[in-house]
Amino acid sequence: MSKMSTDETTPKLTAGRGGRGAAIYKALLSLPRYPGQTTEKTEPSAAVPPLCVSGGEDVQVAGATALCSPRSDESSVTSVPSVGSSRGAIISQLMKRRSFTTSSPIATPVTSSAEVKEKICPEPVVARGRAEFFRSHFMGLTKTQPLKSDSQDLSDKLSLTESVQHLNITDTKDDAVIRQGTTGTKFSAMTNWIRLSIEENKAVFEYEVKFEPPIDALNLRFRLLNSIKDEIGSVKSFDGSILWLPIKLPNEIVQHYTTNPFTKETVTVKIIYKKRSHMDKSVQLYNVLFNRIMKVLKMARVGRSYYAPRGSVLVPQHKLEIWPGYVTAVSYQEGGIMLCCDVSHRILRTETCYEILTDLCEMQRSNFKAAAAKALVGCIVLTRYNNRSYRIDDILFDQNAESTFKNYKGEEVRYVDYYYDAYGIKIKDPRQPLLLHRTNMKDGNNQQGSKRVLCLIPELCYMTGMTDDMRSDFRVMKDIAQHTRITPTVRQASLRTFIKNVNETPEAHQILADWGLKLHDCTVPLEGRILPPETIYFANNTVPGLDIADWGRDACREKVIVPVDVKPRCWLMLFCAKDQQRAHKFGDMLKQVTRNMGIHVGEPQMVYLPNDETQSYVNSLKQFYHDAVCGIDVYHDPTRRGASTVGFVASINQTLTKWYSHVSFQHPGDEIVHGLKICLLEAIRHYHKLHHTLPRSIMMYRDGVSDGQLKLVEDHELPQLASIFHNFQSYEPKLYLIIVQKRLNTRIFSTMSSRGLDNPPPGSIIDHSITRRYWYDFLLVSQHVRQGTVSPTHYVVVHDGGNLKVDNMQRLTYKLTHLYYNWPGTIRVPAPCQYAHKLAFLIGKSVKKEPAVELCDKLFFL
Repeated sequence: MSKMSTDETTPKLTAGRGGRGAAIYKALLSLPRYPGQTTEKTEPSAAVPPLCVSGGEDVQVAGATALCSPRSDESSVTSVPSVGSSRGAIISQLMKRRSFTTSSPIATPVTSSAEVKEKICPEPVVARGRAEFFRSHFMGLTKTQPLKSDSQDLSDKLSLTESVQHLNITDTKDDAVIRQGTTGTKFSAMTNWIRLSIEENKAVFEYEVKFEPPIDALNLRFRLLNSIKDEIGSVKSFDGSILWLPIKLPNEIVQHYTTNPFTKETVTVKIIYKKRSHMDKSVQLYNVLFNRIMKVLKMARVGRSYYAPRGSVLVPQHKLEIWPGYVTAVSYQEGGIMLCCDVSHRILRTETCYEILTDLCEMQRSNFKAAAAKALVGCIVLTRYNNRSYRIDDILFDQNAESTFKNYKGEEVRYVDYYYDAYGIKIKDPRQPLLLHRTNMKDGNNQQGSKRVLCLIPELCYMTGMTDDMRSDFRVMKDIAQHTRITPTVRQASLRTFIKNVNETPEAHQILADWGLKLHDCTVPLEGRILPPETIYFANNTVPGLDIADWGRDACREKVIVPVDVKPRCWLMLFCAKDQQRAHKFGDMLKQVTRNMGIHVGEPQMVYLPNDETQSYVNSLKQFYHDAVCGIDVYHDPTRRGASTVGFVASINQTLTKWYSHVSFQHPGDEIVHGLKICLLEAIRHYHKLHHTLPRSIMMYRDGVSDGQLKLVEDHELPQLASIFHNFQSYEPKLYLIIVQKRLNTRIFSTMSSRGLDNPPPGSIIDHSITRRYWYDFLLVSQHVRQGTVSPTHYVVVHDGGNLKVDNMQRLTYKLTHLYYNWPGTIRVPAPCQYAHKLAFLIGKSVKKEPAVELCDKLFFL
């Protein structure tokens, strides 16, 4: 093959974007083709096809010309085209720059830096995204530099992996969301948030832990890592794959060897450095630390909270036992790293599952198995020998305490023998059936990830929680409330006790000190605002709002704005023979009370029932309403056997007195609503059918979403809502999506009372310090509580399509808590949330199918 110079006669190859394929192809070509061949003198064989690089136009990989011709003495410097906009192009350029001065044994004549720049690196096309980012940080190609000497080039050689690791430890910009209102009267308050101070220059070092051979069982991973604590230190936190340390290990990759206690084979534990995190970014670690502290304080975990069995209080007349405890959560709030701590109570029943089974066997012998499954399956039980809670998933009537199971050694062991040897417990009735609990935990011999099955003895399992009969019994609830409904002053005293126990217990204090943390001695004081009382409008009169947000007396004396008359024989009254007289008295009283409200109630259809069983009521209702049963909240079947029910309601008039409802079903336990698009679309169509126009703004209050699902709602449910507007011509309403959270541990205490701490009045707003750092949110106390401590409601504005003023958003939310039909006062959540809850609960628990279409604009579920 004759030599060719790299001039205009050189054939131009098909250009691509210089991707990973081009970089790998060049690296392969640089390898020797046979033993002893050097890479510098390699000429392309005739069997090698022309280089074809995919991608954009006028982009070639460095060294492409060399594939068509070997280097010549006269023109050894080849033309380098523009840099591509991909990772492969950047890697290719990096390889070229590192090997350019040493890749050719032939001296390169250099006249001037300007000529070199023109020949080697013409002005590159400006790239975007990762390519430009990598180039500016790693290669210095923002402006092309002249050729460097060998010593200069060696000093610039930075591993790409090291550079990426360097980027990982760079702190991101703290884009805190701070939205505060100004309306209302200011008041001083206390809360149940406690500050955590952090020592300066402290950091958390994150490592990835790999096991060879791979280990799937979490408990075995913990055991193997603990075996090398002398090398990595005793202060650590490990979740099964990620290891956090307060110090940095001497090497970025550390290998240790240990032995699998089950298989006796050698296991390599490789610890790989990932990044250095600031203490403010390690919230997950802090929650793990406080879980350890709870164990140090001798507290037992039941569910997600910790309780003190030693401080239990017995309620013997109802066979109940109350455990006091705390629920804690560390979060990065506007005011910094804080611990939310609240007093919690766990109600246990002193009766065992064995006693319940015995009673059912005596009362319902013919239907014993079905009755037992109904009473126990889905319940949470506590085993006092280890203070652990389990969920009952099934009852094994074909097995008993005399049955056997395989222990970790593979030996057959009877249940009666196991409990006697392990806990010293003698089973009284060996013939009792076993309770089944399924868990995803794995042990050392179970590496395949299949569900693990645990069998429990009924006489050792104590029931937790209360039955429906207990909740409906006023005496039971009153006796329990004496211990669980504590005032703000008592609650604050309990928090001070918790802080004192943590700071004065050496082992608990040391857990925080090892990571450079310290718990403050008091809760966070702050300043809140009380919104002005809302004026209540009736048809012929207005009533000024009261501080306690209660207008029950006026609601019975004033006429409503839009009365809904109940026509004669258009409603039913169902009763048994023994209640006939009471039914007539109730009808007369109803007509008398509603007369003052401007509502005319006609005579009902009196339906006589043969008995007061539930099925008799259901059968009678089906005859009149054609399966009419009641229908954005989600109801989950506690037994996890039925589908989850989504309740959706939407207002269809300007006074918010008429509502449209829709029900949909989805997979059991699924909180994210997948059919939200259909629900809103049908509601808008119904609104247009009534008013011949579309709503200009849509404000959605979404209940039942946890903190961990906020981003999922924003990414999944919000696009569903926005996509339906394309079904209508030129329709772009203002969309608002607000998450309503009731299950939170935050408490607010007012300091305005002369008697000490008290509950804040309805309309109290907190929108700073203890609110979420990266979300637009606020806390609202909308209800008046006469006993115990009031629980605020947390509102997170996920989407603010109309950029509504903060005060307007907060006041509108507060106004909506006034509109629930079944209560002449404010409730804890906005009325549409409560309507959706009632709808989903009724359909999901009792009806289990969609209601009749004719009921879509009726509040039949109240």
